[in-house]
Amino acid sequence: QVQLVESGGGLVQPGGSLRLSCVCSGFRFSIFTVGWYRQAPGKQRDLVAAITSADRTRYADSVKGRFTISRDNAKNTVYLQMNNLKPEDTAAYYCNGKLLSIEYWGQGSQVTVSS
Repeated sequence: QVQLVESGGGLVQPGGSLRLSCVCSGFRFSIFTVGWYRQAPGKQRDLVAAITSADRTRYADSVKGRFTISRDNAKNTVYLQMNNLKPEDTAAYYCNGKLLSIEYWGQGSQVTVSS
């Protein structure tokens, strides 16, 4: 059974930091591209960051220099370190695993940036 379980979301003040984690199981994590998407109310789900099996990364322009994605294949886990958070980063964050036409999603973790 495939599972992607996110954790680490919450409420943080502007300028603060959070670290999201996603523990994956039920598929060969090490060969998948894994990443994070986010969706704010009334908006589409957009890519935040992704990391390939070769550790190549890409980021949305809006988070470059503030967010860092990483993976630990020994723990089947992908992380998203988020620094200097802004109110516009408020969204539900979803973990994603993708390989060719195969795609898996987590249930989402809410991040709220507010004073």
